[in-house]
Amino acid sequence: MSIFRRLFKVGEAQTHSLIDNMEDPVKMSEQAIRDLKQDLGKAMESLAEVKAIAIRTRRDMKNYEQQSGDYEKKAMLLLQRAEQGQIDPTEADRLATEALNKKEHADQEVARTQAEVQKYDNMTANLEAKVNELRSNISKWENELRTLKARSKVSTATKKLNKQMAGIDSSSTVSMLERMKTKVEEEESLAQSYGEIASAPKSVDDEIDKALGSSSPGSSDKLAALKAKMGINKDQ
Repeated sequence: MSIFRRLFKVGEAQTHSLIDNMEDPVKMSEQAIRDLKQDLGKAMESLAEVKAIAIRTRRDMKNYEQQSGDYEKKAMLLLQRAEQGQIDPTEADRLATEALNKKEHADQEVARTQAEVQKYDNMTANLEAKVNELRSNISKWENELRTLKARSKVSTATKKLNKQMAGIDSSSTVSMLERMKTKVEEEESLAQSYGEIASAPKSVDDEIDKALGSSSPGSSDKLAALKAKMGINKDQ
């Protein structure tokens, strides 16, 4: 196989690996949950910003309410002092009118900020509902992911075991066992052969002696002649 063909095979294998990883439900679920957590962080930032605007607007509304009350009190006080002769009535009327104009402007601002507070409160409620829903979904999906991981491990182990069990009687395993059996039989036959060789007579003389017995013919006569020569009585 040429170097280019091998490189092509490596690239092809890596591509298949990437596709397999993309299709892995566990990895896809983990990425989805990470994306949801990022969305949750952004939603909480938006919620905090809207709440801050609502707080400032509510503070402005209270300030305008206080201004409205203060201008009304000032207009009343001017009229009272004019009635008591402390201030010129014409000047008192002019200043009281200006105070009432400012009160009216403050009342308009109260109405405007009150509407804005209501709008921001509604936005806050909607964002809080979405944040809570997102939190709940993330928690639920994290639990489902843990279950999915456990099931994936079990299914992978089961698949591996079943694959091993299915391959036990494969032709390669049977062939290997047959070769082992033949080898053992050859070793047993060779051992038996060596045993037979070891027990076989070493020469023709050995075979003759084995056939005639341990003592050679005439050995008793020779022993008796030797004893007679030495004067030893065999009957003693």
